[in-house]
Amino acid sequence: MASPRTVTILALSVALGLFFVFMGTIKLTPRLSKDAYSEMKRAYKSYVRALPLLKKMGINSILLRKSIGALEVACGIVMTLVPGRPKDVANFFLLLLVLAVLFFHQLVGDPLKRYAHALVFGILLTCRLLIARKPEDRSSEKKALPESAEEQPSLYEKAPQGKVKVS
Repeated sequence: MASPRTVTILALSVALGLFFVFMGTIKLTPRLSKDAYSEMKRAYKSYVRALPLLKKMGINSILLRKSIGALEVACGIVMTLVPGRPKDVANFFLLLLVLAVLFFHQLVGDPLKRYAHALVFGILLTCRLLIARKPEDRSSEKKALPESAEEQPSLYEKAPQGKVKVS
């Protein structure tokens, strides 16, 4: 049977992965929701206006929105389907992305209700990463040792007792 830690990591990975696939798709295409897509377009225009450095670098609102959306979809797919270390890498990239989005929301002065979901999912990404990176609990291995092994004398006690020659 899987450990609670494994079940927790799997559940968080799938839920977070599906959420970011969904949110990234909304940023890329109006097929899921035309209203949400229009709102994303408006929001990213305000982010680029508030940060003139992006314009100087040649990044417009369309490029910013589509690159963030594509990164969310790609990392979401990895979090949902790919086993092992790539999930942690995708988790890290999504966490950086959430921090950038929180920065953008603060920059334009959005109210808390506009970015509360980003806070919650940032916390969930952090929790998943911390749980995944925590080493396995070794208490079950200690229980597996026979008790007679603890009662055996140490190597120092087993050393032959003899006289030491000093020259």
